[in-house]
Amino acid sequence: MAEEAHALVIDQVVQQALDEANVKEGDLSAVAVTIGPGLSLCLRVGVSKARKIAGKFSLPFVGVHHMEAHALVARLMEKDLQFPFLTLLISGGHNLLILAHDLGHYVQLGTTIDDAIGEAYDKIARWLGLDMRKGGGAALEALAHEGNADSIKFSVPMKQHKDCNFSYAGLKTQVRLAIQSHNINTAIPISSANPQERSLRADIAASFQRVAVFHLEERCERAIEWALEIEPSIKCLVVSGGVASNKYVRARLDHVVRKNGLKLVCPPPSLCTDNGVMVAWTGLEHYRLGRFDHPPPADEPEDTLLDLRPRWPLGDEFVKGRSQARSLKKARVHPSLTSIIQGSSQHHSI
Repeated sequence: MAEEAHALVIDQVVQQALDEANVKEGDLSAVAVTIGPGLSLCLRVGVSKARKIAGKFSLPFVGVHHMEAHALVARLMEKDLQFPFLTLLISGGHNLLILAHDLGHYVQLGTTIDDAIGEAYDKIARWLGLDMRKGGGAALEALAHEGNADSIKFSVPMKQHKDCNFSYAGLKTQVRLAIQSHNINTAIPISSANPQERSLRADIAASFQRVAVFHLEERCERAIEWALEIEPSIKCLVVSGGVASNKYVRARLDHVVRKNGLKLVCPPPSLCTDNGVMVAWTGLEHYRLGRFDHPPPADEPEDTLLDLRPRWPLGDEFVKGRSQARSLKKARVHPSLTSIIQGSSQHHSI
């Protein structure tokens, strides 16, 4: 379904972008496109379209890492943002803490072990019966303004793990159990809830948000410490991705950053959520340094094997950042598989 939806609108979207920019395909200097990470069926639609344009007009082709684009779009808006810098990427599918040494040179300090914060926001917004048309994160943040963030005591994830990795699956379970214990009928939308139940849902939203963001704060605090040991010249933390549009998130992270003598840099909300500008900008950054592929052939066959990277890590994993929490999964595995897992765990990545 997702692939079909992409295919139905790709031509229209590209043409609209060109029309609004008042340029033609032949006026372009190069073509940049996301090649990963993501769903390969959807990536294929975009990459095929991009290669057709590049081939027809003999344009250089730049394959872009989606998460790198989230990080680098801040340099479009903040002209003084120089490497190295620390970046927190928070979205529906990813939580990443990356030390950006230079363009294309990244070290991963922390990653998502299970669910990302954006996915948790969306799922809990649905459970609370919120209007999802403008996104679950925005709806939950708005409801949380009405609630008491200290009313429900949720546990902070991974307190025992002194690393920079993230986990939101357990917190989601805590919220689901709280909703069940208060007998909230999630089939009733928030707009139809009585004042008492609306207040209870707001308390759950606020309590969840406080703990979810505190988890971000703790991880960022440690990542800043690690990053400054590696690159003492770091001056900025870039926060990007869809969840970076959340004002509460920005305010709390700004507090952490200022406390450590750094500056918080966030793209405007329109450039935090997935967008074409960030991909174009990242393509331009690499193009300027000669990092691009030659134009594909104009008559490239439809069945050409494309360079798609559904699972594509952004940089190398920092040794201290390897999560002990992943090894805990062994305890839930059948004993006969233990030897297999132990033999491969040092190569396992998420």
